[in-house]
Amino acid sequence: MREYRTEELAEAAGIPVRTLRFYRERKLLPPPRREGRIAWYDEHHLARLRTIAALLERGHTLGGIAELTAAFESGRDVSQLGELLGIGWSEETPVRLTPEALADYFEGEVTPENLAASLDLGYLATDGDEIVHVSRRLLDVSSALVREGVPLAAVLETGRRVRAHADAMAALFTELISAHLPEDALPRLRPLAKSVVEAELSMAMDRLLASAQDPSA
Repeated sequence: MREYRTEELAEAAGIPVRTLRFYRERKLLPPPRREGRIAWYDEHHLARLRTIAALLERGHTLGGIAELTAAFESGRDVSQLGELLGIGWSEETPVRLTPEALADYFEGEVTPENLAASLDLGYLATDGDEIVHVSRRLLDVSSALVREGVPLAAVLETGRRVRAHADAMAALFTELISAHLPEDALPRLRPLAKSVVEAELSMAMDRLLASAQDPSA
């Protein structure tokens, strides 16, 4: 990995040296490697500076960026994500994002609070300078709801509640199959469980819509 002196890093990032030092003082950059009195920076520092510039262009303040950075650095990394969610990555497609790409998905909604909630849920994890979203489907649905005007905080809270119900349904199907079939049948019959859940959810939505249109029903 290439290393840079202070002046070289500032030039590569397109910022004055005094700005680089200011970012260091604000703890927006991790400490450099020291060799005597010389500070050596690497590609991760350069990526962080480019992220700061991109987030500033999107209207984030330096204070907000510092809070987001702290949230990222306290989040789980990818190696912990599968253990947290108890998944084998067999069905969902993870999505790699830069912090600025995440900000574009949820314009104005990437706050430290929402980021912390996403990390806590396991929707997001960190991998070096990148963010990994656990599911392309969940990412697309979440961003679509936000574009429609639903606050991201409400989407995340609903996701937390949906997970509790999903865990309960998974337990029901596991109990059903385990009671009547050998243990190795569970992976094979997993698509049947998904079909039942999708059908029941669809019919439940139909009932709610019909009730809303005809309160006397």
